[in-house]
Amino acid sequence: MPKGAKKGGHKGRMRTYTSPEEIDAQMKEEKERKQNEQEEDGAAAQVDGTEEKIHGSGSEDSDDEGSQKKRGGVEGIIEIENPNRVVQKSKKVTQIELDEPKQLSRREREELDKQKAKERYMKMHLAGKTDQAKADLARLAIIRKQREDAAKKKEEEKKSMDHKMIIAATAAKGLNSLSLK
Repeated sequence: MPKGAKKGGHKGRMRTYTSPEEIDAQMKEEKERKQNEQEEDGAAAQVDGTEEKIHGSGSEDSDDEGSQKKRGGVEGIIEIENPNRVVQKSKKVTQIELDEPKQLSRREREELDKQKAKERYMKMHLAGKTDQAKADLARLAIIRKQREDAAKKKEEEKKSMDHKMIIAATAAKGLNSLSLK
């Protein structure tokens, strides 16, 4: 044991123990008090039952009364209305409406708009109505013309080569025939 430590309770007070009889008496008092509260609530609910049928909001009133009893401290005394407090209301499966259109988030809407714009652009591009499509078609026409010119030039060269070959062949034949005589 450390130096200076004493056995027993704090600062020399004597410990007091509650006897089992006292505990039983306290438990009975609590039960009786709860039964009295429930009976009072039941009687009040019967009296309020006729008023609830008239007003049509009985379940909300009884929930508010129950929540006031559960509140402790100043909340039970003073009516506090916090606009930032979020009250979670659970919905039953039967209350959920599946017929309502799904609300899209901002990002989803932007994504759909972007896809639609891209599709519109591609349709116009294929139809040749965009600036880029017009430039592409002009470039394509220039390339086709160049290829046609190149093909004509090649054809003319081929014809001139054939013509030269024929002349050379006839000249060679003429020389060969001359040398034999």
